[in-house]
Amino acid sequence: MDYLCLGDSDLKVSAICLGTMTFGQQNTEAEAHAQLDYAFAQGINFIDTAEMYPVPPKAETCTRTETLVGTWLKRQPRAKVVLATKVAGPNRSMAWIRGGPKALDRANIREAIEGSLKRLQTDYIDLYQIHWPARNVPMFGRFQFDPTQEMAAVTIREQLEALAELVREGKVRYVGLSNEHPWGLMEFLRLAMTHGLPRVVSIQNAYSLINRSFEFGLAEIAYRERVGLLAYSPLAFGHLSGKYLDDPTAPGRVTHFKGFAQRYEKPNVQPAVAAYAALARRHGLTPAELALSFVYRRWFTASTLIGATGMEQLKENLGAWGKPLTEDILAEIEALHLRYMNPAP
Repeated sequence: MDYLCLGDSDLKVSAICLGTMTFGQQNTEAEAHAQLDYAFAQGINFIDTAEMYPVPPKAETCTRTETLVGTWLKRQPRAKVVLATKVAGPNRSMAWIRGGPKALDRANIREAIEGSLKRLQTDYIDLYQIHWPARNVPMFGRFQFDPTQEMAAVTIREQLEALAELVREGKVRYVGLSNEHPWGLMEFLRLAMTHGLPRVVSIQNAYSLINRSFEFGLAEIAYRERVGLLAYSPLAFGHLSGKYLDDPTAPGRVTHFKGFAQRYEKPNVQPAVAAYAALARRHGLTPAELALSFVYRRWFTASTLIGATGMEQLKENLGAWGKPLTEDILAEIEALHLRYMNPAP
């Protein structure tokens, strides 16, 4: 396993991060702890969660994931675990998260961190992330900016000032963003420099063979501003494992939670998935190994989030790290990318 410092921070994170959004809904506490133990034993020191998990979010399960991670974390040497969590943004019709906050303001950020620290049974978070922007932006399958959807929002400076208090108090070491766009990332960086506020060290966005939106603007910023990508959904909700090609009713998030992931319901998704699966098999790889190995070693990827509902899946995902792609395979991927340009933004 490789390790690198995340952005300008001293957080030395494993190239693979264990995502936990299945814990508490698709995985029991015992299964969650087994996954965490196994990943930790394989050299994974980076764990990502969120106050709204598990996903899809609902009132009955909200915050359960952090609780399960916390019962595992209390048995670990805390300094050896890089722990990331997220504060939920506003305007997503989830009244069960802190009363359905209409703003990502100081009071809400404060309430969120205190709740996360209690559930996670720790006194600090290594990387605290804003789960999605507070302003009007296209997210989660929407891909076009619509100025008619403008709304009132807490300014980015106010958000950074609230996070700065948590850093000063030692409750947060570093801050990051998630589901962010180029303007937002640059504005966070500009205001941090101008006002002496915490500098963003990472951005957690979707990235996969069928969603390479990160390359259209954010990759250059990541390079020039030293911000690491935490790539989530590298298997595109299981589509890139190829399992739904053989059996559209195969168990998984797509079949269990109908209509949840609209970005994968677009017309070119299935043809692109079939083409990448065929490419993988021609080269003696599973579709999942091809998809994961591609994301693992992109030059802008600081760490790739993987999630699993079973140990065999987790082992395959981790095993893909040992199967780097050849230049010939990468060239074939680029040819397919030009044919199926970003089918699931």
